[in-house]
Amino acid sequence: MNIRPLGDRVVIKRLEAEEKTKSGIVLTGSAKERPQEAEVVAVGPGGVIDGKEIRMEVKVGDKVLFSKYAGTEVKIDNDEFVILKQEDILAVVE
Repeated sequence: MNIRPLGDRVVIKRLEAEEKTKSGIVLTGSAKERPQEAEVVAVGPGGVIDGKEIRMEVKVGDKVLFSKYAGTEVKIDNDEFVILKQEDILAVVE
């Protein structure tokens, strides 16, 4: 199944959380913080939204940082995705 976002929305897939801290401490399941880094898997067309021209600045394959409570989580074919507006993406990681 494919997801095709509409307007200025982006579909992302979270990257896996780190198992260890930088100092080597192994984290248990409850201690791991959900990552705010993800990979873009689909991008909407942009266009004119609410009278403003929206140009999509991210593309499929980009690694991005996004707001902690942004978007809507969806599960499709046992994969978890987040659908959010482009404005909730804070930065592209290069």
